[in-house]
Amino acid sequence: MARITLSLSCKDQIGIVAKVATFLSANGGFIIESAQFGDPDTGRFFMRTLFNETNENKRGVEEWENAFSSIAQEFAMDFKFRSSEAKAKVVILASKAPHCLNQILNLYSVGDLRIEVPAVISNHDDLRALCNFYHIPFYHLPMDKEGKAAQEEKLYAIIERYQPDLVVLARYMQILSPGLTNKLYGKAINIHHSFLPSFKGAKPYHQAYEKGVKLIGATAHYVSDDLDEGPIIEQEVVRVDHNYTPEKLVQCGRDVESLSLVRAIKYHIEDRVFINGHKTVVFR
Repeated sequence: MARITLSLSCKDQIGIVAKVATFLSANGGFIIESAQFGDPDTGRFFMRTLFNETNENKRGVEEWENAFSSIAQEFAMDFKFRSSEAKAKVVILASKAPHCLNQILNLYSVGDLRIEVPAVISNHDDLRALCNFYHIPFYHLPMDKEGKAAQEEKLYAIIERYQPDLVVLARYMQILSPGLTNKLYGKAINIHHSFLPSFKGAKPYHQAYEKGVKLIGATAHYVSDDLDEGPIIEQEVVRVDHNYTPEKLVQCGRDVESLSLVRAIKYHIEDRVFINGHKTVVFR
């Protein structure tokens, strides 16, 4: 029995939930879980519904979309149906640090992260052996100031070749151009080492140590033109104290970065995340 997810957003108004529930019932969809939120600030409504198909009413995603189109037009909805059997295609960008990439590929390899990884693209060659271990195609595109624009065109060409559902920046230590971030908006997730307070530049964990921070954390967010300012999907923090050396802070940082990024990927590929202006709605 196939499971289908319906995710939608539209202007908030009366009757949306009733209309969706009636439609699913009439078409043999048995609702397993449903979440909805109406934002009084933006006037937008968001809904995610997971349902089973009955054996008598099994149909493909395209058939569900066609059947639902009249309701979508009535409420001017953005909507999507997705089968739980489908795996999201994810292209990963990374540089030298292996922890986020390894966490993603490990979960992918054991089946705990329902994705396909057709390519890893890197501006360094350090992670080639890791990708070879997981049998993932690896593309090395060095970046320098003079040739960065041309290399970024090649990078986007590789992305376009695979038509991924999501691009993940797994500690990819390059600033993407506004043109590329616009093309990838809503389809690219970055992980950022965020602290309370925040430390920028080289060796942020060492800066945190010097200031005696008590919390360190990480933020997974959508990529946007504003560096590290895109809509936030997930955050994680860990409490530390005076016993933590800079090396121990780096270790903790790797853990929270990997955890936050993987959660954000799962939320995205399960259609749990909706961009709502400069923020997100996430149905966990």
